[in-house]
Amino acid sequence: MSETPIELEPQLSVQPSSQPEPDGGLRPPSLLPQPFPTQDPPHNTQIQQTQIQIQESNPGHQAKPVWINHRRLLLFGLSLCAVILGFIFKHHNPQDRRTDQEGKAVTPCFSPACQLASARLSLSADPFTQPCDYFLSTCGSDRLSPDSWGRLRGQGIPGHPQNPKEKTGWTKRRGQSAQRDDRGLREEETLDRKTVLLKYLREVLESNHSAGSTAVQKTRGFFRSCLDTRSIDTAGAEPFLALIQKLGGWAVSGQWNRTDFNSTLSRLMRDYATFPFFNLYVGKDPNETTLGSTKRYIQIDQPDLLIPIEWNSKTLKSQAKTQTLRPFLASCHRYLALLGAVPNSSMIHVGTFISLSSELAVAAAPLQHRLSTGRLYQRMTIRELQSKAPAIDWLSCLQAAFHPLLLTKDDHVLLHNSLYIQQMSRIVSKWLNRRELSTILSTVHTFMVLNLLHTLMPALDSRFSDTENTLAVALGHTEGVAPRWKRCVLETERGFPSVLTHLLSERTAHREAEEMIQNIFSSFKSKLNELNRTDGKSFQSVMKKVQSLIPRLWTTNESYTEAVIDQLFSEVTVDTHGFFSNYVQLLSLWQKRQSQLLAEQAEAPDILSVTPFLLGDELLFPMGMFVPPLFHPSYPRAMNYGVMGFLIAKDILHLILPDIYSQSETVHAVGDCVWDHYLTVTETAGRGGAFPLSAAQQQEVWLQYSALQIALQAYRLSLENDPGDTSISGLSHTRLFLTSFSQVNCDSDPYRDFMPLQPSFLITVICAESDLCPAGLQCPNRTQKHSLRTC
Repeated sequence: MSETPIELEPQLSVQPSSQPEPDGGLRPPSLLPQPFPTQDPPHNTQIQQTQIQIQESNPGHQAKPVWINHRRLLLFGLSLCAVILGFIFKHHNPQDRRTDQEGKAVTPCFSPACQLASARLSLSADPFTQPCDYFLSTCGSDRLSPDSWGRLRGQGIPGHPQNPKEKTGWTKRRGQSAQRDDRGLREEETLDRKTVLLKYLREVLESNHSAGSTAVQKTRGFFRSCLDTRSIDTAGAEPFLALIQKLGGWAVSGQWNRTDFNSTLSRLMRDYATFPFFNLYVGKDPNETTLGSTKRYIQIDQPDLLIPIEWNSKTLKSQAKTQTLRPFLASCHRYLALLGAVPNSSMIHVGTFISLSSELAVAAAPLQHRLSTGRLYQRMTIRELQSKAPAIDWLSCLQAAFHPLLLTKDDHVLLHNSLYIQQMSRIVSKWLNRRELSTILSTVHTFMVLNLLHTLMPALDSRFSDTENTLAVALGHTEGVAPRWKRCVLETERGFPSVLTHLLSERTAHREAEEMIQNIFSSFKSKLNELNRTDGKSFQSVMKKVQSLIPRLWTTNESYTEAVIDQLFSEVTVDTHGFFSNYVQLLSLWQKRQSQLLAEQAEAPDILSVTPFLLGDELLFPMGMFVPPLFHPSYPRAMNYGVMGFLIAKDILHLILPDIYSQSETVHAVGDCVWDHYLTVTETAGRGGAFPLSAAQQQEVWLQYSALQIALQAYRLSLENDPGDTSISGLSHTRLFLTSFSQVNCDSDPYRDFMPLQPSFLITVICAESDLCPAGLQCPNRTQKHSLRTC
């Protein structure tokens, strides 16, 4: 249950579901550099040491990114050498200056962050020494993607922050995509911005450089307890069995005090954020958002059913198939066995559980079908809802879920599948009144307990997660699970978002980030004026919108001091060796936050957001974008603009100009020009391997080439305002800018499938302007016989 800040319409532009607050105070960012270990470290330094792909190139072969453990020893040596050389240089050159390849004086950067950056660059393909091959390398088809995460519940509505495509990384029911737990290779192959941020947050959580406030200590204690799998496995199923007894027991154990259905449901919703028969979250009405309203509503959706189902497009109904039911049946028996059920008696409990699940599944429908049939955002009062679905005591349940807010029957809610809600009510009533089974078991109560089990699965021992993994494999999903540390970071953020936001704000270089945002946006507006318009009216509308936008860093509310945050978590007690009890508290905390979200109209920041978004007339840039190794205040500005500047420019173009192809002839011309460069350099056209670009490909080529130009222009603007800049490895400013840019050619984004070439090839195109690069990029026996035109 959480907020849905964007509407349910398919859009080309990517709009993160995140929200804002005013600027916080400036403090120097915290960077914790340490030598590269020879083994996988459990500490924070891996964040900065293993996030940029290392490319090893041999003559005549393509440069491919590799991560091999022995490289880390080499990186340690390089870092150590950088420190020693820096020390010697300082003592032999009082002016602290050196010259670049063009003989111009540059000021070297000796910060720990720069030393690590220099080591990474030295082991990457250099576009100026390998101008013909570096851009032909690939990142691998199975690299990580930020779309691989999801929260525990709520996977129906796009932009719904519980959507699995947006957050958590526990093993997914029905085999949703996740990453394999392989710290040595797979997770560090690309500059995936979400992974970079998660690693940085891991560094913050594992840091012991300061004791921190009480809330910070509790947050770090929660994170450590999540990583303590030994204690979790030792506890086994006992914590969950004890919790069942608090709920009045259950029929599976033969000890159940026949608790009231609605009372149990209310308690599950309030204390354990568990919604067996429907999903709840808080969000805006898109029909009102377009009018400027910020009012939020309780939104009710169909649940994430445990049973694997498929949609039948002919009957327009969901159904469960025999081949998927068999492994699901086996997993249910396994869960009951782990909870101490007798095999002979568990058969009837599993059978009735699947029967009830199947009936509910028939009433469910996929999002696209509900969207096409107008079932989303149906407004009604709680009184009207009660008459449509009388099996649920709606006012009582909603009051419990959003305690201490006072709700009335005249309050409005939004439904996303009213047909399911009505059918669910009839099904529940039927099962509650099945007298022939009432003396043996309560299927409805067992159904709720098994849903609670899935909610608490992350806090249970490995036997439960192994069972879930086995089911995923049996259903044909072999993607695996996210590494433990990543799941723990996500769960920590879920329970302590204000603490992590405060810690990130302390470490964010506010001034440097704001300066970059303003320079990039200024260059972006200049770029728009260069476009040849084909649709003047729509383009003028875009320009009017751009002129009204206020770009800024998305920071925390200044009122959230350490004392205020300590007070927020004053009732939380963290057991560093008791993750189950900690996790139960997390669920309660999260549910209380939904009440606050419903009551307050101010937008709450999403610490995990890594792309900008629009909110009214503001263009907001999350703090999570500005973390190492993508950005650091001690880096040369050439490096920051070459990496983060390009990414910011690309994000802005995608967000504001999703349909620019139909509005400007420039997109066609530039797209074709860049593609001609590529065909010429690779000699693809001569071999008959050329193919024309689609409209979407032309737009993406133009967009990324424009983003590089915007970033370079913004860097020059920065130099005009402050001429001094440092460098690393003795590189000139322009060369360092372009070399740094070449490191993000594997940046994963939703549009990369439309990019027909490696973005790093754009260096070759931009260097066709003779006065731009320190040296021409000429491929022997190739481009020397061709004249490459300026795009």
